[in-house]
Amino acid sequence: MRLASSERERLRELLKDCIESREALRMKKYVQHGTISTYDHCRNVVRVSYWLSRRLRIRVDERALARGAFLHDFYLYDWHDKDPSHRLHGFSHPGQACANARRYFKIGKKEAEIIRCHMWPLTLRHMPRSREALIVCAADKYCSLLETFLGRGGKGVRICG
Repeated sequence: MRLASSERERLRELLKDCIESREALRMKKYVQHGTISTYDHCRNVVRVSYWLSRRLRIRVDERALARGAFLHDFYLYDWHDKDPSHRLHGFSHPGQACANARRYFKIGKKEAEIIRCHMWPLTLRHMPRSREALIVCAADKYCSLLETFLGRGGKGVRICG
């Protein structure tokens, strides 16, 4: 999967208000899957989501897709810690990520849905209802699989360039 330079530039434009923010850069401190940071995982999900929407010619709100994909794991803690509050991380982190995204980036309704639904079907009550949420949900599963089981997506490595 490769993005054209014009597509990479479009993503930079869509994410310019959040991708280099102090709050978002905090995600670099936390490990997501294997050795990859939460920040790099989210960037991988953005790239794969955008690639899927473009290659499958799915009409989407590109801004909501990119921002929702980037902020889908914006929960800002290390879920590997033995803290009892992290035991149900898979179920609870979409809500925390959504609350943080609302607090720091003033996200819209569709972006909030993308974030809340990205763990479906684990979070049964939050089923993707938009094309954007469905794409991000699928891209997240794909990236997580590669990062966790195949050892791809390590520090500095892009799943979709």
